[in-house]
Amino acid sequence: MKVRSLILILVIASFAFNPASAQTKPNIIFIQADDLGYGDLSCYGQRKFKTPNIDRLAAEGLRFTQYYAGSTVCAPSRSALMTGQHTGHTRIRGNARYPLAPEDLTVAEVLKSAPGAPAGGYKTALIGKWGLGEAGTTGVPNRQGFDYFFGYLNQRHAHNYYPTFLWRNEERVKLRNVVPDEDEEGSGNSTNRVDYTHDLIAEESLRFIEGNRGGPFFLYLAFTIPHANNEAKNKGMEVPDLGEFANKDWPDQEKAKAAMITRMDRDVGRLMALLKKLGIDDNTLVFFTSDNGPHREGGADPDFFDSNGPLRGIKRDLYEGGVRVPMIARWPKRIKAGAKSDQVWAHWDFLPTAAEVAGVKPPANIDGISMLNALLGRRQRSHEFLYWEFHERGFSQAVRMGDWKAVRNSPDSPLELYDLKNDLGEQNDVAAKHPEVVKKIEEYLKTARTESELWPIRKGN
Repeated sequence: MKVRSLILILVIASFAFNPASAQTKPNIIFIQADDLGYGDLSCYGQRKFKTPNIDRLAAEGLRFTQYYAGSTVCAPSRSALMTGQHTGHTRIRGNARYPLAPEDLTVAEVLKSAPGAPAGGYKTALIGKWGLGEAGTTGVPNRQGFDYFFGYLNQRHAHNYYPTFLWRNEERVKLRNVVPDEDEEGSGNSTNRVDYTHDLIAEESLRFIEGNRGGPFFLYLAFTIPHANNEAKNKGMEVPDLGEFANKDWPDQEKAKAAMITRMDRDVGRLMALLKKLGIDDNTLVFFTSDNGPHREGGADPDFFDSNGPLRGIKRDLYEGGVRVPMIARWPKRIKAGAKSDQVWAHWDFLPTAAEVAGVKPPANIDGISMLNALLGRRQRSHEFLYWEFHERGFSQAVRMGDWKAVRNSPDSPLELYDLKNDLGEQNDVAAKHPEVVKKIEEYLKTARTESELWPIRKGN
């Protein structure tokens, strides 16, 4: 009798932790900051300012220490996130203006097919920055599985926090800002600054959640903070006010960067409070991460806040500081609160993870692995290799294999090898000492990527 009771308890418990078996599908919110470094949050070691709401997200959820963005710059990182393919396979492998194609299957399209959800699947929204298709192309969000879109299509347009317009679905929404030297991409220097787009994006996300409280919904909230306005040169860290940092004895751009990040932190807190107010907190899985490492743009200096923490490199590098980013996941009653994980995973794992959470089969031609077991504290299958390629300044590649990290900075340069377990800062190239490891990674590199007319291998300048 006791054995039967124990079996029954175990069966019930397994269903309680099996999201696909639940009658109500969990909501999924994926929050992505823009150019936020591994060391830019106080829960990841930032000491000069605090991010209490994101810290609370970590305290109530799971903080990953070995999570990777899809690339070291914006568009390819987002393409990897959306398609579940790394930059050796995904369509968009650099910041050039190429759109996703109709045959590219995004996570939004996958979730819309989830069985057991009303109206044929999840209600899907992208609010914030897209960068994967210009107006009128096959790559716009509404043609890539998103029911609703509000924000920026073009990443250069997204540099400006005070533009003259944003997009709502496929229509322009006029703002009250004035940009006298506005170019065709909507970028330029604003003179009349009224509508701060981060605030508009934050408000729109709250409205979407409130309007879809019955769920299930998928919200991809792609903040633009703390990216710089590159066209504004040394005044590019745009924020309405410096807040608590106004009187700090810091350079103005560092005050502005701290004000930007803490403003985003405030809005993450508002979002989490709304989930609780609506009574959907327990049934909502929230992720928080960044699209790549910290930048040295708009007058900002990543060394001032130690924005890459213990890591080498920043945005546009394939060393750890360019691609390793914060990742926090929170799901009450399913993810253990206050936990930390050294599970290695990356942007392209989000699609199959979300698919398993929703109880739907992911596409076959992806590089990602579902990390649901890692989220729930179970034994997790891991990648043998993680792969990145980068197409600015020529062509470079990086591979992670176990605790080994390999970097090749040009097609003609030798493979550098680092032991991340003992050399997290990638200071000591040990390729000469481990020829067998180099050989194995070289063999993998022969098959790691598909040839692309859009992204050929080019030698540097």
